[in-house]
Amino acid sequence: MKKKSRDSLLAAHYSLFTVLPMYLFTLLFVLGPFIYMIVLSFMQRQGTWGVVAQFTMRNYERIGIPEYRATFLESIKLAFLSTSLVVLVGYPFGFFMARLSPQWRSRVMLLLIIPFWTSSLMRLYGWMIVFRANGVLDMVLLKIGLTKEPLRLLYTYPAVATGMVYALLPFMIYSVYASAEKLDWYLVEAARDLGASRFRAFLTVSLPLTMPGLFSGVVLTFIPSMGLFFIADILGGNKVVLVGNLIQEQLMKAHDWPFAAALSVVLMAMTTLFIYLYRLFTRTSELEGLV
Repeated sequence: MKKKSRDSLLAAHYSLFTVLPMYLFTLLFVLGPFIYMIVLSFMQRQGTWGVVAQFTMRNYERIGIPEYRATFLESIKLAFLSTSLVVLVGYPFGFFMARLSPQWRSRVMLLLIIPFWTSSLMRLYGWMIVFRANGVLDMVLLKIGLTKEPLRLLYTYPAVATGMVYALLPFMIYSVYASAEKLDWYLVEAARDLGASRFRAFLTVSLPLTMPGLFSGVVLTFIPSMGLFFIADILGGNKVVLVGNLIQEQLMKAHDWPFAAALSVVLMAMTTLFIYLYRLFTRTSELEGLV
């Protein structure tokens, strides 16, 4: 009995030793900065770089100004647009990639991974070459006769949306692929044998079973698209301003750290609400599936 209790005590100490670094890391680099950001958002700016520890709600009241409110609405609209486009392209891609042979599946996955071997900034500068006047896209459109003069696509809303889709598409593809790979295709064949068409079998069998992957891809796409300010900077110039751009401007140019902290808290609250709705919806879907 003494040996057994001693082994249990050693196992408990070993378990505590293994999880302690994770708790310390979370406390120092996640919870600590988060609390500091919330506290800072209720302080007042003083001078160029200074902050005075006086409680105020003015930083949050400023977010209601039409200019800043329009920035939040623009960010939400772009997030919904880019997420919708990513779903339209990424879901079919990931679904049919799961049906490829192992050899072709590896090749396609390699092609998706190769762009990540280079800097994201370098890839976005490549899109600048494509979208600029007399660029690659203009040359192709002029050559095939679709346009008669160079287009001005760079520093426009479509250019930013394209950059968002390009940057976030792999997250949707891999999420759907991971879900579709586990799909029992015999269930689809059974639905077909019972008289269901391909489209009906997809709607009633394949789509519900791959819905977790789709939801995961939506979360991994929608949340980052709210704060990818460097894409709007490079492809949108000053014409497309997102919440991330606004936070960067308050930190780097205006040096208004309390207001930047308030913007970050509101943005984090929005993303947290979206994650909560996602978990609530997936939990409801699982309960309906059990019923």
